[in-house]
Amino acid sequence: MSGAAALATCLVVMLAVNVWVHVGPHRWQPVTGPLLAGLLLVVGRSAGLSWDQLGLGPGSWARGLAWGGLLAAGVAAVYAVGLSVPRLRGLFTDERHRPGGRSAFYLALLAVPLGTVVFEEVAFRGVLWGLLEAEHGVAWAVGLTSVLFGLWHVLPAVAGVEANTPGGAPSRGVVVRYVAATVAFTAVAGLAFAVLRDRSGSVLTPALLHWATNGLGVLAAALAWRWTPMRD
Repeated sequence: MSGAAALATCLVVMLAVNVWVHVGPHRWQPVTGPLLAGLLLVVGRSAGLSWDQLGLGPGSWARGLAWGGLLAAGVAAVYAVGLSVPRLRGLFTDERHRPGGRSAFYLALLAVPLGTVVFEEVAFRGVLWGLLEAEHGVAWAVGLTSVLFGLWHVLPAVAGVEANTPGGAPSRGVVVRYVAATVAFTAVAGLAFAVLRDRSGSVLTPALLHWATNGLGVLAAALAWRWTPMRD
């Protein structure tokens, strides 16, 4: 498969997954995420990318785990400090994670790592990165994967603002501002992930940071609701 065909295939699969995540049954996403990540790896390999170019070379695993583990520990420390300060605790309260309990652990330990992180990291910092870097260099890989990662979060942003708006009917202006802010923030996050991918040579580094930010964030939100007086 040519690089251009592989890139087009990768983008089509990513677009389909982005829609599926929001309209498909949530219970299947921890299964479909890894399966479709595997499909993208097949696409990347068929285009001639090595495992090193995909960020999954044998020599990169230990380095990725070391870097990613340290970063994940740092995120955990930030969440712990924030939850320990009552005035900051409200920053973690997200209506989507208000029930807490088993649902929070399911999301943090299964749905987020398998349904979100595995696919997104393989897609953005693995296959898409490898294809762009091979054809256009590191700068293009960093820039385009970061921009696309920001745009990837348009639908989650809409869902988030609706969930956190009383009555679930935010004005168009509120939605536009929230979506724009989310896209900008996640594009910057994508830039950080891309730089980590480049520096470490491993997809595992951004993957562990990604999981810590999202997965531990779910647990932090559940704890924040538990420790915060219920609001009407």
